[in-house]
Amino acid sequence: MIFLDAAATTPVRREVLDAMWPYLTGGFGNPSSHHTLGESAASALAGARSAVAGALGCRQGEIVFTSGGTEADNLAVKGIALARQAANPQLDRVVISAVEHPAVEESARYLERFHGFTVDVVPVDAAGLVTPAALAGVLRPETALVSIMYANNEVGTVQPIAALAELAHAQGIPFHTDAVQAAGWLPLDTRELGVDAMSISGHKLGAPKGCGLLFVRSRTRLEPVIHGGGQERGRRSGTENVAGAVGLATALTMARDGQAEQQDRVAALRDGFIHQVLAGVPDAVLTGHPIHRLPSVASFCFPGTSGESVLLELERRGVVCSSGSACAAGSDAPSPVLTALGISAEVAQTAVRFSFDAAVTQEDLDAAAAAVQAAVAAVKNLGAGHGR
Repeated sequence: MIFLDAAATTPVRREVLDAMWPYLTGGFGNPSSHHTLGESAASALAGARSAVAGALGCRQGEIVFTSGGTEADNLAVKGIALARQAANPQLDRVVISAVEHPAVEESARYLERFHGFTVDVVPVDAAGLVTPAALAGVLRPETALVSIMYANNEVGTVQPIAALAELAHAQGIPFHTDAVQAAGWLPLDTRELGVDAMSISGHKLGAPKGCGLLFVRSRTRLEPVIHGGGQERGRRSGTENVAGAVGLATALTMARDGQAEQQDRVAALRDGFIHQVLAGVPDAVLTGHPIHRLPSVASFCFPGTSGESVLLELERRGVVCSSGSACAAGSDAPSPVLTALGISAEVAQTAVRFSFDAAVTQEDLDAAAAAVQAAVAAVKNLGAGHGR
């Protein structure tokens, strides 16, 4: 099997599992407990926080461990907007892009439904890019928060986050980015990006599912959305997942240390794969930005097919991939991301996404490209046989 669905999840790295193992077995203490086991767990949690802060170029106290990227997005969007509205009731608007992950979009819609916010949506161009001019067009004195993802999970387009954050800051507006897909591939130094909050998920970069984090700059007010015992400096209650935090810190550190080498290698493989698919499949359309895209994502539409049928044919040939966001799997509706790019609903339903982890090889992608040609041809032939 050739696994090309790393944007959905990645396998746990052996080094990560080894780092976690002591806290899944003998070192099982609650870090809030004042005894030897608890103090050992608290020390491990502090070490993980320090390692993450080092990887992100921030202070240890600016890291909030969460259950994943979705919770981190919810905490950022709801928490920052509600805290700012409490301080100034006139701040009742939030800005998101047209291609956000549902964790951000639905958090914004929650604010709209239950707290009277207005959601302003920044359009993207045909490559999925948010331009500074487009963002400037929706900012208002009442804007409480801007949240724009770093790299898109479906088409791989990378946004100019530093420029967008600077634009928001010029009007005194905090800026959050969902960096779930960017982690492991793109620079994450929060000082260089200029963001006030950033979400990361462990299972996209070799840590287990169920662990994530939110960076939130110390000067940024944050209303908690999970209440209880006041863990994480009162910003996220609940007994901390010590093993998960250790695993996430290990994966993030490893990704940072190998990023430059892996980024160049995988980007070259991606470009070769894109060339093979476009050359070998008539009418295939690459989606997303041709240059400003993740090294790990190549996404296409195959007009005249069904994306789901192509997926089934590819799996029969030993290639596992997806039709877009794993969170929308099973939906019959066309991808909102693709329609935001101006792609018709009919063509959007022919989409297939190939996403790679750092272990991908030239042989994998050569075989996958051949499988794509065969699978698309098979689906088109089947459709022709049914008179379509």
